Amino acid sequence: MDLNHQTVNPYTMLKRFYTLLILAIVVLSCSEESDPKFDSENFTTIFDNYKFSIAYKPIDILQTSDGGYIVLGSRKLNNSSYSGIYLLKADKDGNFVKELEVDENYVNPVGHFTQIGDTYNFFCMQYPSDSLKANIASVDVNIENVTFTPVSSSTPDDINPTYPSVASLVDNNSFLLQCYDHLNRQTALLVVNPTTGAVSAGKAFTLGVGAADNVDEAVQNSFLYAERKFPYEVGKVGGLYFFNGFFKFNFSLVFTDLNADDPNGFVYGQQPDFNGGFSSVVSLGASKFAASTFFFGENYIMPNALIQTSGPSSMTPDQLPGLSFPELVTNANVKILRSNINNKSVLIYGSDTKTKEIGLYFYDEATGEFLGSRYLGFSNPFEIAGIINTSDGGIAVCGTTYVAGRFARICIFKLSKEEIAKNVK
Repeated sequence: MDLNHQTVNPYTMLKRFYTLLILAIVVLSCSEESDPKFDSENFTTIFDNYKFSIAYKPIDILQTSDGGYIVLGSRKLNNSSYSGIYLLKADKDGNFVKELEVDENYVNPVGHFTQIGDTYNFFCMQYPSDSLKANIASVDVNIENVTFTPVSSSTPDDINPTYPSVASLVDNNSFLLQCYDHLNRQTALLVVNPTTGAVSAGKAFTLGVGAADNVDEAVQNSFLYAERKFPYEVGKVGGLYFFNGFFKFNFSLVFTDLNADDPNGFVYGQQPDFNGGFSSVVSLGASKFAASTFFFGENYIMPNALIQTSGPSSMTPDQLPGLSFPELVTNANVKILRSNINNKSVLIYGSDTKTKEIGLYFYDEATGEFLGSRYLGFSNPFEIAGIINTSDGGIAVCGTTYVAGRFARICIFKLSKEEIAKNVK
């Protein structure tokens, strides 16, 4: 069955929860309950489903040109160990509009979800044909059609563009793609044309002699959901590109101009079993970054970090100090959003707490000063997937919740600019 042209609406059990989101116990004033503008700018939606065996897990979220939202997610496939592609459209008030289960010949969608013109884009890989090659997937605002553009096999260093891990927009809407070349067992960083899939620049990086088997197993298992997901990331700072991924035995942060055979700089993670590394990293310009790290189960937040982009260095709490966050789960999934709140440049860290809520932590981008916190979630466990700025000056947080503690479902929290302003002192 071709699901690309089929609209399925199983949401007879759709649950809408409109809350202030200040308190999880839902304390609302009468004036706020009766204010339609407030309800459209502050809501929580859980997209429930009568198919209890179905598990849709969000990966990222974008606001669309019509004010609504598209959630990029994954779904379990019956005939493959890889995850399928799932897309969900909601309107500006968080109401369910449409879903799309994408052709099973394309699997393992990865972030970042990006917009170029009228299309919304992500990477996935082709399966089982064409050796798991990376493809650019593009969908329209109404998620009616998905088109696929394979990444060219004509690459520097004869890199095989397989197992896409993460991608972001750089250099006037080129994609910077990190992938794992499983044939040569190496990490690759490629600059990809979003229209043609042509590779204009790229470089491969060794895993280290004797490390290939260990890394290959870890990467394969992470793609098959047998083990934890690794927090891959890519970006650009000045004239250097960077990736957070596997390099020389470790899960490391690597800086490169994509010309020299060796990296310009790198920050080693920690062995054994990849127990230390960056869980998120965002360039703030020059050598300044907003970042977070994991180190043997502990989590550290660094809203104002100076990271060396040249030469080797090591990722340890004493050499790269951060703020310990014991309330986060082990090896926490961390998202960072640059935002403007009360005319102040603010960093919003989103992560998963041990109390099964989504924690939002606000920091002054200029100084790294802690400004406030907020917690999202009620009744069921919640986990973060993505966080974005919205066109009305607020934010939207996409995540997973577990209905009855078991059934994975997608949720969206929307907070207005007035609401998030209350968290920035």
